[in-house]
Amino acid sequence: MNMMKTMALMTVMTLLFLLAGNALGGQQGMIFAFVIAVGMNFFSYWFSDKVVLKMYRATEATEADAPELYGVVRELTTRARMPMPKVYIIPGASPNAFATGRNPEHAAVAATQGILRMLNRDELAAVMAHELAHVGNRDILTGAVVATFAGAITMMAHMAQWAMIFGGGRDNDEGGNPIALIAMMILAPLAATIIQLAISRSREFAADATGSRLCGQPLALASALAKLEAGSARAPMQARQATAHMFIVNPLRGKGMANLFRTHPKTEDRVARLREQAQQMGQTVR
Repeated sequence: MNMMKTMALMTVMTLLFLLAGNALGGQQGMIFAFVIAVGMNFFSYWFSDKVVLKMYRATEATEADAPELYGVVRELTTRARMPMPKVYIIPGASPNAFATGRNPEHAAVAATQGILRMLNRDELAAVMAHELAHVGNRDILTGAVVATFAGAITMMAHMAQWAMIFGGGRDNDEGGNPIALIAMMILAPLAATIIQLAISRSREFAADATGSRLCGQPLALASALAKLEAGSARAPMQARQATAHMFIVNPLRGKGMANLFRTHPKTEDRVARLREQAQQMGQTVR
């Protein structure tokens, strides 16, 4: 089912990319965008995980490098009967984590130095269970595809701005007209963001529930999310908007209108659901 969703997502993002190419360069621009989109679909499937890890300067860790992190991931994957993913450490004080990879056999989990310093073992295990839930639900590829296309669409919007500045928006057979360029500059990044939101918010609730069942400690995940939200506010991460949806908590800080485009559900809503899940599991909620 998730493979069908990924294919549908690739189709939608490709069509959006083609429309952007048509606005930027007419028929030739659309043909060029189609060639690029085909290449990006191939690249997203096979290499997007490596790009994201390199983007955040993540380094692969062994059990000797990070015994607690590596240990909880190994325990959880054994319990879930999943392949052991590669484990990465991201430099920086901002506490966060994400999973990436095209399938459970080629997956990776990454945690920042900040999260390792902030959480106790139960909370860290709950966070890793959340990330492994993304792996098990096979939705990490979806996140990587969205990140790749959102970044490319934003790049094309910037190209449209330069085209307008240097007179590339003439209305003729070989180029897009000025109105189409202006619309693309505004609407294409907005559409990419809306797609991110539609996917990310539902995925986070599902991963919270699945991860909590895996580790058996929804209250530990609730505690971890509250700590991560506060820690991320104190030490925001230098993250890119196109990849913000991949993290367990939103690495970007925003107020006012920015909250309308949150890539994650509100942390208090996630905590409330986890407390309800704990009650259903017969655990004492204080």
